[in-house]
Amino acid sequence: MHTTEPTATTTSTSPTLQAGAIAATRVVVSFLFICHGAMGLFGTFGGVDGQGGTVELFTWPDWWGSMIHLVAGTLVLVGLFTRAAALLCSGAMAYAYFTVHQPIALLPIPNGGEPAALYSWIFLLIGILGPGAFALDTLRRRRAAA
Repeated sequence: MHTTEPTATTTSTSPTLQAGAIAATRVVVSFLFICHGAMGLFGTFGGVDGQGGTVELFTWPDWWGSMIHLVAGTLVLVGLFTRAAALLCSGAMAYAYFTVHQPIALLPIPNGGEPAALYSWIFLLIGILGPGAFALDTLRRRRAAA
């Protein structure tokens, strides 16, 4: 019996492609996350009530959650302090899932928490893997090394 050894082209992805895929995911997911923050803080996209309403100033968790969406989401988008900002986003979404959605039902689809669960896991992944390509963190590291 003859077997073939796997080659590098069939078992791995190029580092450039990986960095680009992480960056694309980081940008798209954080942009969508920012949109949720803008909805709560500025009433965009119909606001929190479908009529342009906003969250009440300094309320927990609504206003603070919207600020995390906007500020930490923007940091992740541009790739600045990416790991810390992504972990903050992940934790905020885990908190939202377990305090708002999970008491309604155990699983994400019946309790409406699927977006919170997905955001939490994706931001955790970004926090672990780093920003990928095209990030301000990369420029900061290059300048520090020079």
